[in-house]
Amino acid sequence: MHTEVNGININYEKFGHNDKSIVLLHGNGEDHTIFNELSELLSNDFTVYALDSRGHGLSDQVDHFTYDEMAEDVVSFIKKKKIKHPILYGFSDGGILGLLIAIRHPGLISKLITSGANLKPTGLKNWFLRQCELDYAENGSPLIELMLNNPNITHEELHKINIPTLILAGEDDLVKEAHTLSIHRNIANSQLQIIEGEGHDTYIIHNRKIYDIIAPFIL
Repeated sequence: MHTEVNGININYEKFGHNDKSIVLLHGNGEDHTIFNELSELLSNDFTVYALDSRGHGLSDQVDHFTYDEMAEDVVSFIKKKKIKHPILYGFSDGGILGLLIAIRHPGLISKLITSGANLKPTGLKNWFLRQCELDYAENGSPLIELMLNNPNITHEELHKINIPTLILAGEDDLVKEAHTLSIHRNIANSQLQIIEGEGHDTYIIHNRKIYDIIAPFIL
């Protein structure tokens, strides 16, 4: 399905029909289908909205990306669809969008879950940043450029988040563990879980394990 927000056609899928809602946001270069298994499980208790960010999947393609614009797309989607106080779960770039939405639009979402999110590029492990630099020099991808230069979320901004928040990361994540810890420590009423034996996405993409991890927080 498609809906227009901010001049962009956003593709999304809707699963289930329940009073409670959850919005799922994928990572860089992916689309909503990474959550197919999770969406199926969540649809027993929630109305699930799984979105393709602008420039991803079947949403309109763009030549340039900013996290600000992508976050505002999600805000506009929630308002247009009149989704009342949904939970938001974002993986990687989707987690960054979740943080920005919670900071800038208090009261819009009821709970926030992030997996493998970072506040700034230096929160990513050095070897991964070097690889991104090499890849960008070779192909000039605007999605890689996005990761190299953004986001820039401060600890002071995190202090504005006042909803229950669950911060997740893999034990061998692309995000530095100290960085993940700093996100947790600067969000009041947040919980932290480092998933043993997992990487950045191994417990998430087409994996039912993520349901078991987040279910106690949302049900």
